[in-house]
Amino acid sequence: MNESDKAAFAPYYQLRTEIDALSESLEKQHQKHLNCKKGCDLCCMAISVFPVEFYAIKAELGIKSISELAIPQNDEDCRFLVDHNCAIYHSRPVICRTHGLPLLYMSLDDDEYELSCCELNFTDFDLDDFDEENTYPMDRINSKLFQINKDFVVGFENGRYSETDRIPMAELITTGF
Repeated sequence: MNESDKAAFAPYYQLRTEIDALSESLEKQHQKHLNCKKGCDLCCMAISVFPVEFYAIKAELGIKSISELAIPQNDEDCRFLVDHNCAIYHSRPVICRTHGLPLLYMSLDDDEYELSCCELNFTDFDLDDFDEENTYPMDRINSKLFQINKDFVVGFENGRYSETDRIPMAELITTGF
């Protein structure tokens, strides 16, 4: 990755660093309720991401052989899941960094908060005990990511993307590294 890439993606990488720190804290808080481990891939599926994530991950990965990647069985499987492990784990997108842990977000239907967490985790936890202190504040994270992407697309390839465009992660393979 060159210096220009580092500067262009710095806000995105900073957000990932913040998310990773929060993940570490939440993992410690909820350790006895987490069943996530290496090889657990129930939440791994084909996703699309904002252009800033796509191009930051692409720049970060650099040259990589695609021969090591498995061929997905269907369009719903993540192209980067190889033998139940993420081939791009260090560079994975924001959504993948938050899986497994409790996510708190505002419902689209009303003004109530909703909680989302892996069905394999928190099986003997009173869900009413979740609050803003022991969950991911997904609305805040998503708002930051949206703003970072909005700022990125303005100057990227003469407006090639809008602020709401998404790119399938699998295109990292088809567009090459």
